[in-house]
Amino acid sequence: MASSVQSGPVLRFDVFEVDFRSGELRKHGIRTRLQDQPFQVLRFLLERAGDVVTREELKQKLWPADTFVDFDDGLNTAVKKLRDTLGDSAGRSKYIETLPRRGYRFIGTVQQEVSLAERPQSEVTSSPETSVSRPTLLIPGGRRRWIGIGLAVTFALLVVSALIFRGRL
Repeated sequence: MASSVQSGPVLRFDVFEVDFRSGELRKHGIRTRLQDQPFQVLRFLLERAGDVVTREELKQKLWPADTFVDFDDGLNTAVKKLRDTLGDSAGRSKYIETLPRRGYRFIGTVQQEVSLAERPQSEVTSSPETSVSRPTLLIPGGRRRWIGIGLAVTFALLVVSALIFRGRL
């Protein structure tokens, strides 16, 4: 079906970017919180995109041999948190397909990106239209900051309009 993808600096699928070096997941360029175990599940599934990853393989990846935990509950919780973050569900899988009693398979389309630092200098300076990845501008406070500014401007306009209507301006 699909071939395995090497875990390079950035992988993309749909509106998501996964940066393995920084351990970050971004949606539309905005960093999304994801705990370590769900992130490791995502990483392993992306590395083997299109292939079945067994529950036993995930157990070996996530928990050392001398760790005693309720593995089934722990893995189910990690996959549920991952699905919640991705907006995916077991019933209507867009990214993670469940194979009952066997494991999981990543079914989304994965693209590997190459960062500017890893490309040859001639490719970086020659033509920006053909660049593989574009830097993402992250503003401190992100989308919430812009929503707050929008609300403040709207409120200010309402106050000015009310004062004009009453004849005080």
